[in-house]
Amino acid sequence: MALTDEQKAEMAEAAAQRTPTARPVSAGLEAMLATAIPVLDHGFVRVVDYMGDDAAVVQAARVSYGRGTKAANEDRGLIRYLMRHRHSTPFEMCEIKYHIKLPIFVARQWIRHRTANVNEYSARYSVMDKEFYIPAQAQLAAQSSVNRQGRGDVLEGEEAAHVLRLLRDDASRNYDHYIEMLNEDEAGTTLSAEKSGLARELARMNLTLNTYTQWYWKTDLHNLLHFLSLRADAHAQYEIRVYAEAMIDTVKAWVPHCYEAFRDYRMGAVTLSAQMLAIVKRLLAGEVVEQPASGLSKREWRELMETLGRE
Repeated sequence: MALTDEQKAEMAEAAAQRTPTARPVSAGLEAMLATAIPVLDHGFVRVVDYMGDDAAVVQAARVSYGRGTKAANEDRGLIRYLMRHRHSTPFEMCEIKYHIKLPIFVARQWIRHRTANVNEYSARYSVMDKEFYIPAQAQLAAQSSVNRQGRGDVLEGEEAAHVLRLLRDDASRNYDHYIEMLNEDEAGTTLSAEKSGLARELARMNLTLNTYTQWYWKTDLHNLLHFLSLRADAHAQYEIRVYAEAMIDTVKAWVPHCYEAFRDYRMGAVTLSAQMLAIVKRLLAGEVVEQPASGLSKREWRELMETLGRE
């Protein structure tokens, strides 16, 4: 993980500031505000700011003022009820803002979630850093033969080493050409007074997708949990999943009751179609049910059997 000196100074200054506030704070998340969670080889996730806590969700659901007189276990029960019955608006009352450093190809996948406010580092204005994501060998895998957007067997030996060389060489060569076209170094200093550099907004197109970018990403708790339910899932691409897992740690610290309900009713739960539920009832009644007569496709049947532990 690489934080710039300016970012380190900014974080140190933020950590030194302790401003009295009348608003509720999350003690667990307050302790994380001045830290960056490392992700991949050069990336990180850090919480910049937040609004609300578990109590804010409860207050919104009850439309009450202050923390009220309800016992903590009643608040927990209400949060679990809201999550279980998919009430979303109370969770929208909490917001969080992250500073994230990530490879460009992960950012392009991430931006598909159109429910956040995003401000990304501008390569039209600034020179990109010479930092690239190079996967660990354990993450180098062939294309899956059964999943068009998944990975198969891990590459081994010289084949893996060759791929790693290609990734490093291509990223370094393209970055060097990027700098050459700019006629600037990473600090933005002109390299040669005898020639004009290409505009930054054009030179950036030569960069590889494993180049790191940064952004501020602000969202509400409801949409954050939706993002995490998809991207922290075991089927998500590894490179975005590890960011989601780091963000889950911040949610645990921020809203522990909401996280517990999310873990139980989203991450640890499954959804059955009406047809699947009917089959489960038939199985519980002792009936023998086979796929051809079930009304489910082979894929649906396989997924149901895996869910029931009967694959």
